[in-house]
Amino acid sequence: MRRLAFGASGITRSVAPAIAALQNPNYLKDQAKRHSQKKLTALERVLLFCDENSFRERDALVEHTCTQFGMAHKKTPGDGFLTGTGLVFGRPVYLFSHDFMFMGGSLSASNAAKVVKIMDEAAKVGAPVIGFNDSGGARIQEGVDSLGGYADIFLRNAMFSGVIPQISVIMGPCAGGAVYSPAITDFTFMVEESAHMFVTGPEVVKAVGGKSVTKAELGGAHIHEMKSGVSAGTFANDLVAIAQLRKFLTYLPSSNRDAAPIVPTEDVRERDVDSLNTVVPIDPKEAYDIREVINTVTDLGSFFELQAQFAKNIVCGFARMEGRTVCIIANQPRHNAGALDIDASVKAARVVRFADAFNIPIITFVDVPGFQPGVAQEYGGIIRHGAKLLYAYAEATVPKLTVITRKAYGGAYDVMSSKHLRGDVNYAWPRAEIAVMGAAGAVGLLHRTADAEALKAATEEYERNFCTPLTAARKGFVDAVISPSETRLRLCEDLKRLERKQLANPWRKHGNIPL
Repeated sequence: MRRLAFGASGITRSVAPAIAALQNPNYLKDQAKRHSQKKLTALERVLLFCDENSFRERDALVEHTCTQFGMAHKKTPGDGFLTGTGLVFGRPVYLFSHDFMFMGGSLSASNAAKVVKIMDEAAKVGAPVIGFNDSGGARIQEGVDSLGGYADIFLRNAMFSGVIPQISVIMGPCAGGAVYSPAITDFTFMVEESAHMFVTGPEVVKAVGGKSVTKAELGGAHIHEMKSGVSAGTFANDLVAIAQLRKFLTYLPSSNRDAAPIVPTEDVRERDVDSLNTVVPIDPKEAYDIREVINTVTDLGSFFELQAQFAKNIVCGFARMEGRTVCIIANQPRHNAGALDIDASVKAARVVRFADAFNIPIITFVDVPGFQPGVAQEYGGIIRHGAKLLYAYAEATVPKLTVITRKAYGGAYDVMSSKHLRGDVNYAWPRAEIAVMGAAGAVGLLHRTADAEALKAATEEYERNFCTPLTAARKGFVDAVISPSETRLRLCEDLKRLERKQLANPWRKHGNIPL
């Protein structure tokens, strides 16, 4: 038995310690303290994350070389970092785990070199890198050597971006320069209560700005989940985080040269999805939950949502269609009518670019009244940030399937994976409205001086001519107007047909996305 369970007296463990733990005489005492705090040790985290008996530690006997500030007498095998390889559902992974029990898991030149070594090998063989972060930051006693170690890791984060999946799990403190490695990785997850991230801590904030804040208020898991968008998801404790991370990896390919795993399913493409025919309300102003559409169209129970508490007006994540991974991007009418704003644009663009980098097809569900108007949005740079999502969709070469469920207005219609951005298949449901803007707004601009009766007539004419998918379909901007109940079948057929799609962008060193 390899599972851990939190109990009244802490945690029961049935996993064998690694060499570094065996040679630390204080390990059991420190372990008991961690368990009393409802936390796992660095060793327990990697052993639970990996398939049973598959973890192989690397550089277990490495020690730091610092001799200043009495450091010559403060050494432990592994130097506070656990690194190695393992299997997750039979697939190779590379890992590092900070050991907070030795010098607060601080980074030294020696343990940074351990991380760099496994990152380099992971890129060579094409396997994900997962980091369990629980560190007080740079080891002050080593000075610039420690900072250089961070930079060596940052370089690999950047060079291997889009080559292998990189995932960070924040399970304790992560402060100062240490935050930038997780920031560059593809996904950062956090554990409630124990995790916090910030560039400058509460003491510095108070000294500079005079404001007193706690660590949780400044950079706790919920702050990054709901306000900053740094966290892709928050988990209740270490155990939940490890279980969910193992699940999450099943959606991802091992590298950009591999396909994502195919998960056997009995959920056939012909499954009855007639409920979709009534999911969109008759009243165009009435909200509905786009997750009902996502969960009905995709394989049952397969949707793994990312950043669920951030930018709620757009829903992003991964799901499966006939066992194959797909990326899901969907406007959410339940929040702000699904309008695109700064946060929603940045959130979706990041996921679109990841999917494109790792050859994951993108399915987009569109119900968008436009970009969010307002002084705050304009001052905040909605032009620049909105363009990020436009750019991400435009450059993506993976299969792109789009379903307009209701509204597709203005520039947001273009941005949301329209046919004009090389969308492969674009569908619209019968009551979809594809226009520059809604009827009331358009008629108000076109007939400023008209009386009420004339405005009513003009509105009805506009709705007949423009608030319909037929005009776009006649021009080839929509490939077909389909019944909602056909959606799953059609998308499954399209994904199968587009499996061998090949499309290349013009040669360039790299594009200049509006960052």
